[in-house]
Order: sequence, then structure tokens, then C-alpha cells
Amino acid sequence: MPIYTKGGDKGSTSLYDGKRVHKDSLRVETYGTFDELNANISVADKLCLSKKNQEILKKVEYKMFFLQGEIATLDTQKFLKNSVTIEEQDVLDLEKVIDEYTAKLPPVKSFILPGSSLAGAQLHVCRTVCRRAERRFVQFASETTVRPVLEKYVNRLSDFFYILARSEDYLAKVTEEVIKRYRAYFTEN
Repeated sequence: MPIYTKGGDKGSTSLYDGKRVHKDSLRVETYGTFDELNANISVADKLCLSKKNQEILKKVEYKMFFLQGEIATLDTQKFLKNSVTIEEQDVLDLEKVIDEYTAKLPPVKSFILPGSSLAGAQLHVCRTVCRRAERRFVQFASETTVRPVLEKYVNRLSDFFYILARSEDYLAKVTEEVIKRYRAYFTEN
């Protein structure tokens, strides 16, 4: 069976509930930007040095599917009955990571460059795409009704990516210092 349906040949696409909308609608632009974010999250998770960060990012990747699905549905009640949704606990989970990592990392006293490690740089890409997705979402939410928990979740995401980027940069720096000391030891001996 081919992956193309030809249903969008005239510029429309099907939503989760089967309704068709134009491909340049704000709804499609919004969930499409979160889809772009999710692809970037997938790259970041492969680059992370920390297994814990990889696991956290995989969970967020799944949450993105639920977020996109709810945005991609005109009949929200149909989605809520048939799908997993973003809930208050998901917001709390992001806040827990943000708080835990903020407490462990050295304080920031000025603006930082977006990533001194490959994973950190990719997580900053996630942060900036997330900010764009959030702007689309805010515009979308001003034109349609969305559950308040989605607004909270979307608002926490960019802070979450920022702190994970800092975590990966810090880990890469520590790892690099250990490798330098290790090499120096064997060079001297």
C-alpha cells in the first residue's frame, strides 16, 4: 500500500477526527511546528551523553504526539475519549526536571552561547523551535478553545530544553576535563 493518499493534492489535509482543513490553516501550522520540534527532540536524544536525559527526552517525544493529536482535532471531545492526553502531572514532571537540574548546575550570571557541546547545541535548537511553536500555539489558542493544561505544558517546554542543554554542556565539559587529565597522566608516565 503506498504512503500517499492523493487526498491532499488540492491543498487540504485530514485531521485526527477525519475533518478536512486547508494545509496552511493555523491549526495545521501549529501542530506541524510541534512535529518539527519533535523531530529535533529525536536528534537531541541521540546526541545526549546522559542516559537519564535520553530517557526524559523519549518521554517528551511521546507527549508531543498527544499534544499534536489534540491540536489536530476539531472535535476535542472525540480526541479526549479515545487518546492519551497531556495532564497536570506532565507539567509537574517538566518542573521537577527544571528544578532538580537548576539546583545542581552552576548558576548562570550572563547570557550563554547556545550550546558548547553537540547535544547542548541541538537542545538549544529544540528550545528555539519550541518558542516558535509556542507563538503559533498562543495565536491558535486565541482563536479556539484549548485546555489550560496545554498552555502550561507548552510554556514549560522551552525552559525544560534550556536546562537540559545546560546539563549536557556541563556534562561534556566535565567529561572533557577527565579525558584531558587521563591523557596527561599517561603522557607523563
